[in-house]
Amino acid sequence: MAENTQVANFNTQLSYYTNRYVDLMERDLTSRGMEFDSYSKDCVVAAMGSIFQMVHESGVSFEAINGSNLKFILSKVAALKLNANAQPRECYFQIRNVNIAAKGQKPQWEKKIEFAIEGDGNDALVSRYGVNVVKVFPYWKVREGDKYIPPRHRGVEITPPEWEESGIGKVVRVVYPIQYKDGHVEYLSCERADVLKNLAAHIKNNLQNETFGICADRYKATDAQKTQIEAKKKEIMKKVADIGELEAIIDCEELRPYISPSYYETQSRESMIVRKMRNNIMKSIPKKWDNPVQAYEYNTMDATYREVQEEIEQNANKEEFIPEPMAIEEQPKQPTVAEAVQPAEKEPVPAAGKEPEIPDFMKQEE
Repeated sequence: MAENTQVANFNTQLSYYTNRYVDLMERDLTSRGMEFDSYSKDCVVAAMGSIFQMVHESGVSFEAINGSNLKFILSKVAALKLNANAQPRECYFQIRNVNIAAKGQKPQWEKKIEFAIEGDGNDALVSRYGVNVVKVFPYWKVREGDKYIPPRHRGVEITPPEWEESGIGKVVRVVYPIQYKDGHVEYLSCERADVLKNLAAHIKNNLQNETFGICADRYKATDAQKTQIEAKKKEIMKKVADIGELEAIIDCEELRPYISPSYYETQSRESMIVRKMRNNIMKSIPKKWDNPVQAYEYNTMDATYREVQEEIEQNANKEEFIPEPMAIEEQPKQPTVAEAVQPAEKEPVPAAGKEPEIPDFMKQEE
């Protein structure tokens, strides 16, 4: 009985917040001149389900999440029409503790949602918005034992590549056949070795908050300590450059603390490397958006931002999330989820089985 009550409460809260944020997204996008169609709604609903479940499993209250941050994420999901329920999924989310204090000030931690585009999400964007793209064919995973003859160029004419599958060995190359409006097909490829630049960026980003035991908190480091920390970071990145080979870097025990387990664990290494090869290809294709809102939402995820987001794996990148309420200081100027969808008097979320009334706040433009 208690378990049934918990499930009912979970579903009621999920329904309540999903309805509120669907309304917010519809008003937000239409006020910016973009249609909020049924598929945009489906994407928001899927995102809310995924995010709500993730936060619930983390052991913290959904109401404590930064409401402005959640709205920012859902705007991107709705505008770009990325579906977290697609198989394979097109986007995913992660909860982080983020220090929002100014440099030199006492750390102030806040719970935020981070968002990233999966490989199939990039495929979907190119299919819908790639400049002059008609069709994105299924990608090829070319392995070590395969016979592969790359395309040949003779003036403007291109001889298609030849590929004979063996199914043997690691994936050494990903190839995307892409058809354009004039009828020609291009074969865009990325080599396994090219993922080295992604891995180097991943390691550099994971070093961001590292102090190497020189001090307890980089925000409180003295100038001398900062110099020591920076020297150690340069030493590590020099080692990455000196090794210069993808597999050797992943297997280096000295570098392992700064590499996500998704790179070096046996079951996930290949899928991670293939995903990086796919992303490198699809992100390079120019896109023409239907609406300035889409362009804005995508372009605010600039190259550096997207790279950071895509590296969110196994508690990498930022301060590890520890669901202990007293360990986190909330920023009073930023509305929580509960405050973002409720009026000033903070009308409580209704209990399971009771139909919520729409707050007056939700009936007005923000």
